[in-house]
Amino acid sequence: MPEGPEIRRSADRLGKILAGHRLDDVWFAFDELKIFEAVLAGQRVMRVDNWGKALLTRFEDGHVLYSHNQLYGVWKIARRSHTPDTSRSLRVKLTTSTHAAWLYSASDISMWHIDTIGTHPFIARLGPDLLTHDVSIRDIERRLLDPLFKHRRLGVLLLDQGFYAGIGNYLRSEILFFAGLLPDVRPSELDDASRQRLACSIHGTVHRAYALAGVTNIEPWRQLMQEEGASRQRWRHAVFSRAGEPCFACGTMIERHNVASRRLYLCPQCQRRSL
Repeated sequence: MPEGPEIRRSADRLGKILAGHRLDDVWFAFDELKIFEAVLAGQRVMRVDNWGKALLTRFEDGHVLYSHNQLYGVWKIARRSHTPDTSRSLRVKLTTSTHAAWLYSASDISMWHIDTIGTHPFIARLGPDLLTHDVSIRDIERRLLDPLFKHRRLGVLLLDQGFYAGIGNYLRSEILFFAGLLPDVRPSELDDASRQRLACSIHGTVHRAYALAGVTNIEPWRQLMQEEGASRQRWRHAVFSRAGEPCFACGTMIERHNVASRRLYLCPQCQRRSL
């Protein structure tokens, strides 16, 4: 399932063709949303954001379209004269004078208002989004010491969307590797320098994945493999999905573990329980 950086990039693509433009036509598949077709037609789209894995399309009258792709949903974008060639079920179509955005196969779609979107059952449980809400490294340091989070093991905490929205399984492994920490560490056990390094890793890894379309590995480690023609899967990450391969930093074999019922990858040499 796509994680926060991929959803943020999807929001950016939608925003590029929708934000600032008026809608010529609006279509919803679900009966409970049909009433909004006439309400939204002719309105300007103000912006398209994400909060974790949810997409929020905001209109000039304050309405907000909430959509969550879950496992099968996908937005497609094209010139309005072109209809995507797909067997998926169409759920939403937003059309401007030049382009159209189609949402296929998603089932979690609803209409809210800017004043009430925070009460959505999913949104209400989320922590800040690292890419959408301008979170700083200092913000992360402070949140790591919040009583709600500081005594929890990092291998579990990082997947908790109430901590920060949008961090998923591949980001968890990469964040811990670049922080030099094992998943059983708790924020309360770290000294100031280690906690700052963890905050930098959370911030930097997520932003790198966003900027590089899901790539978290650093350039010096991936460059040689790219030049040799290795597949993206081999150089995309520093540790995730690389069990049995040598660590880019020290050469130790990467290990796979199950933490919080999900696979996690680490380097037993580079990562320590405490620093």
